[in-house]
Amino acid sequence: MKTLNDFDFRGKRVLLRCDLDVSLDEQGNVLEDFRIEKTVPTIKYLIENEARIVLIGHLGRPAGQVVENLRLNPVRIKLSQLLGLPIAMALDCIGPEAEKMANEMKVGDILMLENLRFHKEEEENDEGFAKALAKLGDIYINDAFATCHRKHASIAALAKLLPAGAGFLLEEEIKALEKMMENPEKPLVAIIGGKKIETKAKFINKISEIADFVLISGLLKKEIDEKGTILSHVEKIVQPIDEKEGGKDIGYGTVKLFREKIKIAKTIFWNGPFGKIEDERFADGTKDIAEAIIESKAFSVVGGGETVEFINKLNLISKFNHVSTGGGAMLAFLVGEEMPGIEALKWHPSSTKQAFSDQ
Repeated sequence: MKTLNDFDFRGKRVLLRCDLDVSLDEQGNVLEDFRIEKTVPTIKYLIENEARIVLIGHLGRPAGQVVENLRLNPVRIKLSQLLGLPIAMALDCIGPEAEKMANEMKVGDILMLENLRFHKEEEENDEGFAKALAKLGDIYINDAFATCHRKHASIAALAKLLPAGAGFLLEEEIKALEKMMENPEKPLVAIIGGKKIETKAKFINKISEIADFVLISGLLKKEIDEKGTILSHVEKIVQPIDEKEGGKDIGYGTVKLFREKIKIAKTIFWNGPFGKIEDERFADGTKDIAEAIIESKAFSVVGGGETVEFINKLNLISKFNHVSTGGGAMLAFLVGEEMPGIEALKWHPSSTKQAFSDQ
């Protein structure tokens, strides 16, 4: 798989697939910009290397139709603020106007195309749609790890139509997750919160193969009992021993038990909250877990939308070794499921610096 260092970007139009799927408030302002911030290093590198940058991404689930409150302009404004640079906006992601704007860009210019999912062909992985996007660039860079488990046109098909590689964020995600799964320093403690055991059982079984302990939430414990879920390494599962207000938070005894396991860890993986964290009255248990992980000094990997949003609100993002932008994508990667976005980059015989310098 090629990375940014494998290309000569001078004067090239670079189609950069970003993760722009962030939360907006009722006024259309970006609520949480973690995912946007994480792609800034790749954009800055492309600017420094004299590229012409065309940003592509999606927002929400418009189901193939134009939805006014899912336009990408608020994201453009936030990213422009983070970069301290102007970003032009196209009214669509394909077509004559987008092609004209992409062709007229100068070195260092940045153009954002409108929401890819306004076209149903994006989620259908339509080759014609991918070819229409390919007209707008000379090189394709994927920096959207959180969408790499989707077989969509801008993720899978497009990567096979242009010289293609991974951005800094995608490269960082792969390295951190592979390190945790393939060569973790032991003891390894996995902390799995939230609910929906039907979607997490496969991951719990997978991580249990290498983990010393797997700490699970009260909601997962309840679902396991109610649905009769069979886990492959039950001897490694550490369940809550008490709770607050009918399971809205874990109790003091559970916090103490979990802290004892976290304290001995050399590697920690955390996904999912341990209480109703949207209500501050029930966020103490999850906050205690975050603080225990930080105090442990273990190599820590954190992922999942709710978890990342929570630690970001506490200004603790920088305290963890790797905070993943992916939720479903991260779990899919870790259990070895198909990752069309990554496979497409591995498949592609991407041109290198030498190839571009010969043109």
